[in-house]
Amino acid sequence: MSMPTSHSSAGGPAAPVTGNAVAIKNFAFSPATLKVKVGTTVTWTNQDTDDHTVTSAATGGPLQSAALATHATYSYTFTKPGTYAYLCTIHPFMTATVEVTR
Repeated sequence: MSMPTSHSSAGGPAAPVTGNAVAIKNFAFSPATLKVKVGTTVTWTNQDTDDHTVTSAATGGPLQSAALATHATYSYTFTKPGTYAYLCTIHPFMTATVEVTR
């Protein structure tokens, strides 16, 4: 039996997290909001047994991964400031955001 190692205790929206890695697990992106500086390469790692994608929510957005199998990764370097909303096209209820600042 395994127990979750972390969870949101308040139930509200999580505060932005800094770093350069996003885990895909339990059909969610973690953290849901990642804050990085311009020039940061962010890597997503699929820790689920189902395939997932990392795809910009807006048409023509920069995030366009293929379907990621278990343990597969996708990386993207953010070169412009802005808020980048993305989702999994296979499971569109999975949404998250990367906030890029100077």
